[in-house]
Amino acid sequence: DAAPTSEAYSRFQEKLFRHQDLIDAMFDELVESLRSELPEFGRVLAGDGKAIRTHARPRGKDAAVPGPDGRGDIDADWGMKSRKTGDDAERRYKRLRGWFGYKLHLVVDATYELPVAYEVTQASQSEFAVIPEQIDKRADRHPELCDDCEAFAYDKGGDDVKIIRTLWDEYEIKPVIAIRDCWQDGEATRRVPGTKNVVYDYRGTVSCLCPRALAARKTGQADRMREMTYGGFEKDRMTIRYRCPARQYGYECAGASACPARTGVRIKLEEDRRVFTPMARSSYSWERTYKKRTAVERVNSRLDVSFGFERHYIRGLRKMHLRCGLALSVMLAMALGRVKEKQADRIRSLVQAA
Repeated sequence: DAAPTSEAYSRFQEKLFRHQDLIDAMFDELVESLRSELPEFGRVLAGDGKAIRTHARPRGKDAAVPGPDGRGDIDADWGMKSRKTGDDAERRYKRLRGWFGYKLHLVVDATYELPVAYEVTQASQSEFAVIPEQIDKRADRHPELCDDCEAFAYDKGGDDVKIIRTLWDEYEIKPVIAIRDCWQDGEATRRVPGTKNVVYDYRGTVSCLCPRALAARKTGQADRMREMTYGGFEKDRMTIRYRCPARQYGYECAGASACPARTGVRIKLEEDRRVFTPMARSSYSWERTYKKRTAVERVNSRLDVSFGFERHYIRGLRKMHLRCGLALSVMLAMALGRVKEKQADRIRSLVQAA
């Protein structure tokens, strides 16, 4: 009997709708408070597009009458994700996974697994259009957070030249984004312009070909190709440097004396902005940073399990935006309270007593 009536909840929700801007401001203020409390907060960010299914009926032919009982969701639509099931020789085979509902575009701190930005859209909305807007909004609302950010990790859904240019060219944030194979001509490698025996693949792996093996190609002998050693990013030149593997690892190369790449090569980022990024895809640092992207998966799991989004009854984009903003604000407020109570090891806990 102590619980409020459903009408009371509805009236309270209507009041919250009128103050969505205050909820967003509360979220931003909590982000700033945590940035001042936690060292390296925002140094590495990770993003993902989370599917939020709705259990309402899809809209019918008449948008004003979505279902026979009028309980449909006229704002939600269908989203689709594709997964490749074949190997590199069978890329045409894909497995499609669809859902009806919404998409939560989430950006989190990869170290502490706490949200720093979010956007709620229809399920069909692509990440390509949302991510640059999120980055610009973070720069406006949290300029110091963007200044401190060093890398931004995302899966293949963020593999877009515009996103990469926005991150590095405008904010000097290194994009650590998984790449899709968009080479349509079937080539395994392409030659680096200005070189004779240096090639790269779509994953950004740079290799050199032995000059003697190239000369012996007419006799049917296979080319001898070795992966070159990453030599660092040169910011002033906007180039990535690669070194001769024989000189770096100390093994014998039959064509070393005649190799034009024995002193190393420099590859400009403009050669292919998707393939070549300030943090080279072939480097160990890229691999270590990309592994931190799993932080956003764990935040998504907490939203599903602890905050009830796995089985919800929310209808309408406005309600979904409100509920996501409240849930993420509670997540940040709990973390801030733990930090101030000297319980930083429990910042992600909702159930352990203070």
